Amino acid sequence: MSPTPVTFSSPGDPIAYAWEATDEEVAARYGVPIEQVARFDLNTSPAAPALAARMLAAGAFGRPVSEYPPSDYRALIAAAATRYGVGTDELLVGAGADEILDLIAKAFLPPGGIAVIPTPSYAMFRVDSEQRGATVRAIPRLGPEAGYAFEGARLREAARGADVVWLCSPNNPTGLAEPDGAIETLLVELEADAAAAGRRPPVVVLDEAYAEFSGRSLVGLRSRYPRLVVVRTASKAYALAGLRVGFAVARPEMIARMAPYRPPGSVAVPSVAIVTAALLDPDTARPNIERVQIERARLARDLSSAGWTIRPSVTNFVLVDFGTATAAAAVAEGLLQRGLVPRTFPAGHPLAHCLRITVRSDAENDRLLEAARAIG
Repeated sequence: MSPTPVTFSSPGDPIAYAWEATDEEVAARYGVPIEQVARFDLNTSPAAPALAARMLAAGAFGRPVSEYPPSDYRALIAAAATRYGVGTDELLVGAGADEILDLIAKAFLPPGGIAVIPTPSYAMFRVDSEQRGATVRAIPRLGPEAGYAFEGARLREAARGADVVWLCSPNNPTGLAEPDGAIETLLVELEADAAAAGRRPPVVVLDEAYAEFSGRSLVGLRSRYPRLVVVRTASKAYALAGLRVGFAVARPEMIARMAPYRPPGSVAVPSVAIVTAALLDPDTARPNIERVQIERARLARDLSSAGWTIRPSVTNFVLVDFGTATAAAAVAEGLLQRGLVPRTFPAGHPLAHCLRITVRSDAENDRLLEAARAIG
């Protein structure tokens, strides 16, 4: 149920990927009522903020849904600029962070180019790179004792001559931010290496989808590293994943390079209106962040009591280490039989011995805890 790359069917065909099973597929396969299927695999929140519910009920979107949204997303851009403390010319809107990543790949990663990914990390980095016909240099991260941080020296070496370096902090699926100063140091080193070689440094993409949970952003580094693109989203802390709104934050010249690849009107009228209002309201995300922090601590404590090994996390999910891929697969099957869908990792993945578990509602988390005690 995780994105798994397969081979080219012919040299000219795009790479195909398998995505998560739907609720309907899980219900049919395991014989559970569809209303009992709980998604612990997608890192979404169980309920949208009250602001979104009110606006949806009232249909208060500023323009009819029979019309396209404004092509420049002016109000949404202004709200995001205020929220992230950047200029309106430093923002690009996309249909979720995933469209932003796709636009970055199209703008900066040529066919036959080179992409560098500290691994494991967000699966879409490899997807977008391979779909562009790029070569991926996957650099293994350090182990759990080092918080799965990237290894700076190896990453710096791999980035020489590369077009794009994909980073994610806090990292999905390992749950922790890179150590203080690690990304800043890497950017300085990449600049120095490029200057010594007489070439431009690679574009560095920093996915900050979970930044609100950690309370820290490195968006300010764009002033010191001009080829940095920071990715933000309304999906996680704002609990608005279904509206599909994400942002690229970068220097104006970088935004100008990406903008021609963005389709007009890919973000729907309701999405524009609701996310604009959410970004302008400082209290929209706070209840969800606080709820996640409380429930994450409870899940970690009680799952540990059930015998599961929980890795530290600052996000809305936890990584559970079962020691072997066989043990992780057995637990996953036991959860699925109860309608509880964990994030699994395919054979050969560096986290094949783990499951990723999203922090869900109190009631859903109680079901997970009951299952953990029963499965052992």
